[in-house]
This record gives sequence, C-alpha cells and structure tokens, in this order.
Amino acid sequence: MFEISAVARVKHFAANTAGRDFAVGDIHGHFTRLQAALDAARFTPSVDRLFSVGDLIDRGPECRAALDWLDKPWFHAVCGNHDDYVVHFDTCAVDSWIFNGGLWFTHLSLPEQKTFAATFAELPIAIEVETAQGLIGIVHADCPFPSWAQLRNELQSPKSSQRLMQVQNRCLWSRSRLEQRETQGVAGLRALVVGHSPIPVPVRLGNVIHIDTAGWRPAEGYFTLLNLETLEPAP
Repeated sequence: MFEISAVARVKHFAANTAGRDFAVGDIHGHFTRLQAALDAARFTPSVDRLFSVGDLIDRGPECRAALDWLDKPWFHAVCGNHDDYVVHFDTCAVDSWIFNGGLWFTHLSLPEQKTFAATFAELPIAIEVETAQGLIGIVHADCPFPSWAQLRNELQSPKSSQRLMQVQNRCLWSRSRLEQRETQGVAGLRALVVGHSPIPVPVRLGNVIHIDTAGWRPAEGYFTLLNLETLEPAP
C-alpha cells in the first residue's frame, strides 16, 4: 500500500458573484510589475480574484514576496515546475534549478527554505473555477488527458505514487500541445488556462488558452490578465 500526501491536488472555486476573476501567466519574482498590471485593470481586491498558472519564483528580483502574495485572500495559484523545485529543494536537480534562476533560494537560511517548501507543498496541481458560462480549468503547463474529469480523477485518486508523479510532471512540464499546435482541446471545460511557455501574445488552441506573455521579461514581455468570464485579456 503506497502513501500519498493528503494535500488537495485539485482546488475548486465557486463562481464570483461580486466581482471579476482573472488568470495571469508566469510571475517569476516580478510582483511589482504584476501589481502595476492589476492597477491598470482596476483590480479591486475586495471583490476580484486573481488565479496564477504558477511559477511564482526564480529569475526575478522579488521571489521572497511570493509568500506574502500567497497570504492574500484573493490570490490563488497552482504549482508550476519552478515552484516544484522549492517543494523538493533537498532532492531536486539543483544545478538545473540554479541555471534556471534558483540561485536566490541558496541565499535563504535553512528555516526560511523549509518555510517556502512547506507553503509551496500546499499548492494544488489544478484549479477549477465556476463561471456563468461554464467551468474554467487552470494548470501550469497542460492537461495530459482528453477530459478534465480524467485529470481530476488521476490527481485525486491515483493508482500509485509513480502514476501520480507521471501525471503531475506532465501538468507541470509539457509543451507538446503548443509545439504541435494541437487543437483537440479538453472536454468538460469551457476553457483550460495554462502558462509555462513564453509567447509574444496569448494563443488559443481549441479551448486551451496559453497566457505566459513573459511579464517577467521587463524589456520585451508583459502580463496578460485573462478575464475568466469573457476569456478576453484585460485592456
């Protein structure tokens, strides 16, 4: 009998009847730039909600701010592949992580590292948000199955720890849909929102919307705030 953490790997949110819901692409330690984008969209924390496709840290100068943002009641994130490095900081491929922006983590004390790891371990792999037009799914990179129901079942009731790791890795790392321009989509959702692959403008393939427009690259990118009701970027 294998043991699997009791952490909720799929988190469900009821419809927001008071304000707006937005999704944002990879943040990578650029929270000041993200706040500027929210201000431009007239984001109202008392009623609006922001859903992140993950990769809160690495590469940018404000990685420590991720914990403060996760404390905000209106900010909700799935786990990205960079966030997963933090969860497994003592067993992951450290050289690869540092090469891809993880040097900041080595400057933290061990208690600080453990705090980050414990907090990031609570991040779900998938989020689903109800809207008046239908259910919206959010994962970092992709849904590896033709239906959302299958992904939900695989994450919530995995057959083995090895199978769970395979599914999670696809959710966190896969770029095949974007690279192969797959348009089949994911059944059971109005739309699936993902990040992970930096692109100049949002791309929609079937009902899968890629929104990592590289707001973490100040010289060339910007943050896309996707309105989950209209499925259009905020002005």
